[in-house]
Amino acid sequence: MAQRIDGVVLLDKPNGMSSQSAVTAVKRHFQAEKAGHTGTLDPMATGLLPICLGEATKYSQDLLDADKTYIATVRFGIETDTGDAEGQVLSERSTAEVVDNLMAKTLLEAILPKFIGEIEQIPPMYSALKRDGKPLYEYARSGVEIEREPRKITIYSIRLVAIHWPHVEIEVHCSKGTYIRVLAQDIGNSLGCGAHLSALRRTKVGHLSLEQGCTLETLENTPKVLLPVDALLQTLPELTVDDQQAKRLEMGQRVPCALNRASQWANSLFRIYRSQALPQNFIGTADWRSGVLHPRRFIAQRLLNQN
Repeated sequence: MAQRIDGVVLLDKPNGMSSQSAVTAVKRHFQAEKAGHTGTLDPMATGLLPICLGEATKYSQDLLDADKTYIATVRFGIETDTGDAEGQVLSERSTAEVVDNLMAKTLLEAILPKFIGEIEQIPPMYSALKRDGKPLYEYARSGVEIEREPRKITIYSIRLVAIHWPHVEIEVHCSKGTYIRVLAQDIGNSLGCGAHLSALRRTKVGHLSLEQGCTLETLENTPKVLLPVDALLQTLPELTVDDQQAKRLEMGQRVPCALNRASQWANSLFRIYRSQALPQNFIGTADWRSGVLHPRRFIAQRLLNQN
């Protein structure tokens, strides 16, 4: 029987499992009423998939917009139609001109900086982006190529992790909307031999790290596997309100609130806590504008009465 469970599980998603299947498995484990994730990982990708249960699902959008960090393995010399290891091979080119790992390192160190910063990417045909209500991958499977507009994304850093030529492992810190397989293809084209993404592991989503995560196998034996709802919001400044202010905010009412150094907090989003001692003091988020708190998203009041 489904029960009220509120919190966040940082799952280390296994290879071959869809994000939705991972959500279903965690939901079933906790017998939770409601569950969702904060951004899809492709089935071939492994790593951090924050799964929100109950009231935490209200804040999943905040993580969709967060930057991400990946460890990507790029295989140079082979191009596929999907840009990753699951696709059909389109072409193979010799990588023999790169005689050893040291030469590969030198070449890559000269090329990678041009991909750092704000750049444009053309979304791949094998993606869930829609055109006329139909995902692009459905067109691709029918052999139809659709023109796509380039999108601006930001690559904050690219770090060489390991080189076993023609395989290269890189760490990529990037903005939302970045396609790592497109980045792999573009790096391969710059090197003149083509490339595809052979493995991908997500290690961070915003401030959340895979180091805090658990696998489906260790879910039952991992201490404190269920993080509190506000674990998703730790980068926001916090504000404590009294019981009367809390009740007004929960009812959707604005609350006057003076802050020190007011100019610093103009148009800021806060995580709000009730000062009264309760099992769960976190009550939601609110915008602070011109001396007034404007409620944004608040958790259901019944959560505050849980034991």
